[in-house]
Amino acid sequence: MSLVDVMLSRRSIRRYENKNVPEDILKRILEAGRQAPSAGNRQPWHFIVLTDDEIKEKLSHGRWNSFVKDSAFTIVGCGYIGDSYSLRWSTIDTTIALQNMVIAAWALGVGSCWVGDFQEEEVKRLLNIPDDWKVIALVTFGYPAEQPMGRSKKTLDEIVNFNKS
Repeated sequence: MSLVDVMLSRRSIRRYENKNVPEDILKRILEAGRQAPSAGNRQPWHFIVLTDDEIKEKLSHGRWNSFVKDSAFTIVGCGYIGDSYSLRWSTIDTTIALQNMVIAAWALGVGSCWVGDFQEEEVKRLLNIPDDWKVIALVTFGYPAEQPMGRSKKTLDEIVNFNKS
């Protein structure tokens, strides 16, 4: 499958098999994030890989995030905000790195789902994240226990203009 086919076939997975992801696959996923581009090559990110069931359970009590506890692992993507340059670009840079991980995971047969339903202060307290770091997103990963159908998307004509609005 081509990279574009991988990207077009990727779906958000919220039901996972009760199966660990081998360490070599996890490292390839993380490496895809590490290799992501960033403004000025500052790499203003840090990733916390959650494999502990108790921690994942504590982060699973929002309205839309109960599946965090069922993931093989969840990555907490943090962006450095301790200087003005990083404050401006770290959210974008960290998101690019996380998306690299999501696409790499899918290519390796591992599903994922972006999680925006979290209380940042709770996550920071639970994981001892310093004040000069922002929690950008959580992303769950694991072997899919579902095969969601594609959802309808707006046409290109609805979302694209060339050279002016």
